[in-house]
This record gives sequence, structure tokens and C-alpha cells, in this order.
Amino acid sequence: MERKGFLLRMDAAVLEAMKRWADDDLRSLNGQIEYVLRRALKEAGRDVKKGAAAEASGQSED
Repeated sequence: MERKGFLLRMDAAVLEAMKRWADDDLRSLNGQIEYVLRRALKEAGRDVKKGAAAEASGQSED
């Protein structure tokens, strides 16, 4: 899986809450944000499927 970096701006209180949650779950802040985003995508019926990134970029997994 290719990982891409990007800048994320958020309210300071939200950031602190995410940091506490990440600490409680023994995850990095980045890992916690990704976990929450993936869970939200799945709950919305937009979950990430294996190979979806390759299909979106026009690449094949062969």
C-alpha cells in the first residue's frame, strides 16, 4: 500500500482529543486518524477495498 503525506489542519481541541484517544488505544496520532477515517468510510458504505487505490490510479496489481 502506497502511503501519501498531506497537511491536515484541525481545531486544537479536536487534535488534543485525538491525541488522548490515540494514547488510550496505543496508536500513533497518524494511525488513529487513519483508523477513524477508515471506520467512518466503512460505516458510510464507502469502505476501502484491496486494490481500490491501484484501480483509481489506473495501475494493475498483476
